[in-house]
Amino acid sequence: MPVSQQQLAAFADTHAWRIPFDTSPRHLAGPGDGRRVTHGLAAAGWRRTSDPLSPEIVLTRPGQRHSLQFDPQSATSAWWRLRAEHTGSEPGWYAEFGQLVPSELLAAVTDALVAPPPAEQSDPFRRLQSANWPTDAADAARSPDDMCLVERRFIDGHSTRYWHIEANVPGHGIPRGPRLWHAVFSSRTPVHLIDAFVAALADPAPLQRGMYERTAHHSVVQEPSPLTPQQIVAAHTRRLDAIRAQARAARRQQQTPTAAQAPATSPVARPTARR
Repeated sequence: MPVSQQQLAAFADTHAWRIPFDTSPRHLAGPGDGRRVTHGLAAAGWRRTSDPLSPEIVLTRPGQRHSLQFDPQSATSAWWRLRAEHTGSEPGWYAEFGQLVPSELLAAVTDALVAPPPAEQSDPFRRLQSANWPTDAADAARSPDDMCLVERRFIDGHSTRYWHIEANVPGHGIPRGPRLWHAVFSSRTPVHLIDAFVAALADPAPLQRGMYERTAHHSVVQEPSPLTPQQIVAAHTRRLDAIRAQARAARRQQQTPTAAQAPATSPVARPTARR
């Protein structure tokens, strides 16, 4: 399901009239445009498998193992759900994200999912420490403004841990106020996907949001952006082109047999010697 020119034009039309503002910190920037996520997966070859007339969107990866569900009518606070089905050789896992999670953070996860996994795994907590996020313990870190918490939690009654990330309103006489958004990664989620989310979360660079666009909290800082709407659309298009090229390269690599896989050539038959 490639992204059509009509869909790209609709994205451009949405942003053409918006005056972009540099918005920080990222965890308060608000959801932004969810097409950063869905367009990226479509460029990688994922297909919509849900009812086209339903507000719910389900995108499924070729091979049917991975899927992403967007449900704005969800009865829970999770509007996005990313799943991997169990196979004979790989465990299943899931991740969920609240309504106000910035789309750029979720797109970082889906981009990492469709890309080849890195040769070396990094530690999300070390990444947060490098970004000057104070650590409360070995498995918890807070944003400098104390409004976002990243931690590994134990599943009740088990020694298994999962990742929980949450942005909250500052508390008034209590440790933390009402929740703005959350992200949860199950214990089996590949670490490089969690690291991609954390890297995008802790990046000090601002996100671009349009004037009057919804943010997660009123304390967000916004300044006129040096980027034009045309530059924002062009960056989106370049990213889709890169994902599309990466997907094509991966398919070619899968289709090209290696020397070990190549069928052996049968030896040339030699005539038997006459006696």
